[in-house]
Amino acid sequence: MTATAARGPSKDTPPATSGGPGSRRAGRRSAATVTGRGGVVIIFALGLLGALLSRWLGVGLLAGLGFMAGCVLAALATRPADLLSLSVCPPLLFLGLTLLAEILTTLGEESLLRGVLVGMVTSLATTAPWLFLGTALVVAIAIPRGLPAAVRDLRDRLAGSRILQEDENEDPVRWDESPRLHHGEVD
Repeated sequence: MTATAARGPSKDTPPATSGGPGSRRAGRRSAATVTGRGGVVIIFALGLLGALLSRWLGVGLLAGLGFMAGCVLAALATRPADLLSLSVCPPLLFLGLTLLAEILTTLGEESLLRGVLVGMVTSLATTAPWLFLGTALVVAIAIPRGLPAAVRDLRDRLAGSRILQEDENEDPVRWDESPRLHHGEVD
């Protein structure tokens, strides 16, 4: 929220009149949006909170619900330009937060490495459906919010870069221009 919005309209801002061009915006509140990084933080924070609570309280459902809630909230709050980067992050975030939760809950045990490895395998096996559901929800929410436009924009930017343009010298080795060696000659 900006300082102007907190204090009310400034004297430079014309008042919104009904029926005017700004009347549609005046009745609607602006939704708070976050960047793609902010969306990643939301998913990570809620997923980690759910994973830790599920281990401490012994309710395995909390890990998946926390991750899924983070995915939905992040997909709804992230600005449309950053939806592409947010859409590809949930699997990596899930792995990272599960690893961190296992390390934090295994600290103080006899064998940290063994506890983390066994916990990771168990956690990933039991919460994999939540990973798929959370990732699918991010994509399903992001599509109507502008994900296809973000993909088109990325494709257009990449098409203009030199990386994807066809190079005149596709084959750096030109066999037809190589000097021919005669029998017995050594290069």
